[in-house]
Amino acid sequence: MENNYSVSIRQGLLALSPLAVFLVSYLVLSLIIGDFYKMPLSVAFIIASIWGMLSTPKIPLRRRIDIFSGGAANRDVIYMVWIFVLAGAFAVLAQRTGATEATVDLTLNLLPANYLMPGLFLAACFVSMSVGTSVGTVVALTPVAVGIADEIGQSVPMFAAIVVGGAFFGDNLSFISDTTITATRSQGCDMRDKFKANIWLALPAALIIFALYVFMGENVSTEVAHADSNWILVVPYCVVILTALLGMNVLVVLILGIVCALVLGLALTDNSIVDMFGFMGTGVESVGNLIVVTLLASGLLGLIKHNGGILFVIERLSSHIRGKRGAQAVISVLVGIVNVCTANNTIAIITVGGLSKEISDKYGLDNRKTASLLDTCSCVVQSILPYGAQVLMAASLAGVSPLLIVPNLYYSFALGVMVALSIVFQFPRRHC
Repeated sequence: MENNYSVSIRQGLLALSPLAVFLVSYLVLSLIIGDFYKMPLSVAFIIASIWGMLSTPKIPLRRRIDIFSGGAANRDVIYMVWIFVLAGAFAVLAQRTGATEATVDLTLNLLPANYLMPGLFLAACFVSMSVGTSVGTVVALTPVAVGIADEIGQSVPMFAAIVVGGAFFGDNLSFISDTTITATRSQGCDMRDKFKANIWLALPAALIIFALYVFMGENVSTEVAHADSNWILVVPYCVVILTALLGMNVLVVLILGIVCALVLGLALTDNSIVDMFGFMGTGVESVGNLIVVTLLASGLLGLIKHNGGILFVIERLSSHIRGKRGAQAVISVLVGIVNVCTANNTIAIITVGGLSKEISDKYGLDNRKTASLLDTCSCVVQSILPYGAQVLMAASLAGVSPLLIVPNLYYSFALGVMVALSIVFQFPRRHC
């Protein structure tokens, strides 16, 4: 049976084994210890990366290191590193100059306490759908969400998760999202048609979670808003959100936010320019571990891909299709597993898009539904990866472990349930 596949079972499992090593060294040990802070994420990736190099057969060590380094030096990864650097600098600068506190106070004054959670979720949904990027939304709103949580004595991981969930709502539906563009192009359908199929999955999940946040918000109360805050300091966050809504590149958005915070900090606070450069340096240093984890994870996933791990998953899953439901389930699982192996939902869609199109044509699936499944499932998986860029960024800005955020991602889990129901019950009917 193995001869029917270009990647044997033994070779495929060996290629994927670094992921198992990572899960055991991080998740399992953390659960056994009972503390997710004891086992650093970077150390777990170092252990898995060493095993990945040792398990890469028949090539010199130098070549294995080159493959690992090539995965870490992927242009998308370096782009994310730039975002992390600028986001860290902006976050600490905004905090030390009073912009974060002023934004939190303004939010607390404008929104009733019991509507803070649903209001934050709606804001994240709106911003992400407008800007088409979950990372940009997480960068813009997480500091505010964390500040609100601290101010009113609520769970920081919960409020960070609210932003991440809303960010993926927009990433999944936005017409300018990379995942939307990639999914529709790979399946040969219009973005508006894919949106119509997608809305049947995303909107019910969002409404359910919005109602949940309204219910949870009934127990939230606060009387700690500061009416005397200098609300002019809110401008840096307004600049970040507005320029993002205008479709500017996230790096340009962050640079404009930094410049605005510097100008207002000099004009309205006692900090000198040297002080504020120091704040920015502290912010860059604060994301150092985040950058290291990103590079280690990307290098490890490069090894997995080189060794045939992704090809093995694609071949094995695509050989067990039975009927339309089976075809849709395989496409969903396929893009999800590849997303686990790449930690990038756009790359995952690109990787399996062609094969998904072949499966879709062979089993008579509607290409709009296939595009919707590719986009939605990749977003679901990406949003719950503790080493995914969005969760890592939120965890870094919130100062908590990524694994404390993941269990609070209610929207992601609800969206996953909607995908499963849409396959089992074949809806929306006109797209099935």
